[in-house]
Amino acid sequence: MNRLYVDLPEVANLLSLSTATIQKLVRQNEFPPPRKLSAQRVGWLVREVQTWAEERPISDLPPPPNTGHRKGMKFDSST
Repeated sequence: MNRLYVDLPEVANLLSLSTATIQKLVRQNEFPPPRKLSAQRVGWLVREVQTWAEERPISDLPPPPNTGHRKGMKFDSST
């Protein structure tokens, strides 16, 4: 069975955004708000997150040169 809801850290991970950015977008009404799952728990409906992501405009900017690389990562050039 596929998951229906995801929590804030997983939403951020799925979208490659920080949790703070997700929260800011929600406050600005630019991202789907979380849904109340219980008295103390909220989550995002996966299909709403997917729809939001698919509706993002295509960028005409190239990705920054550091995309995909973390500081301090060393690559083995022998492979």
